[in-house]
Amino acid sequence: MKKIIVIIVLLVSFYSCNDGKKTKSITVEDKEELQSNQEMTSSLSDIDSSDYAARGLEYALNAQAVLGKNLLQAIQNDGTLGALSFCNEKAYPLTDSMAVVQQVRLKRVSDKPRNQNNQASAEELEHIETYKNSIANQEPPMPLVTQTAAEVNVYYPILTNAMCLQCHGQPKNIESSTLKKLTILYPKDKALEYDVNEVRGIWRVTFDK
Repeated sequence: MKKIIVIIVLLVSFYSCNDGKKTKSITVEDKEELQSNQEMTSSLSDIDSSDYAARGLEYALNAQAVLGKNLLQAIQNDGTLGALSFCNEKAYPLTDSMAVVQQVRLKRVSDKPRNQNNQASAEELEHIETYKNSIANQEPPMPLVTQTAAEVNVYYPILTNAMCLQCHGQPKNIESSTLKKLTILYPKDKALEYDVNEVRGIWRVTFDK
């Protein structure tokens, strides 16, 4: 970083002293130094991206842990129907609370949403497909990072486990009372027919740079 600052200072001084006059052609040494600087900048960008990925993953997993803990408690207290009530009434407020605490924006989206407000955008659908391919190839999922000038978006998959299948599995394997309540709460439900370790959706974590 010190090297980059020194180079910037030298360049500013150089152009100031020349006062708009033509300068000499770039030498081989100049080109090599410029290439070195570009490589350093690229390396710094990679470090930033890695840091953003780690931060975004931490935010997503913190929220997921809180939701999972409360969902498990609801199942223990009132069974699968209790889990449905929790997801319908408290999942959104809890997610919003975690977003406020962590000073980020949190969203869960899917290509097969239960709640239509969670429908993935075109860009998010591409990320979901990326994760599906990773899981199919038995590759560990890694956070995906996109950036604008002002903010960072980090994506991470939501994978199914055995507990999820009580409400998201094959309809023939879901209790009839659960299916009935799903129809009432989510008449346009698409979040069914999953198996274990499948991508049910993704977290989208957004925060300012």
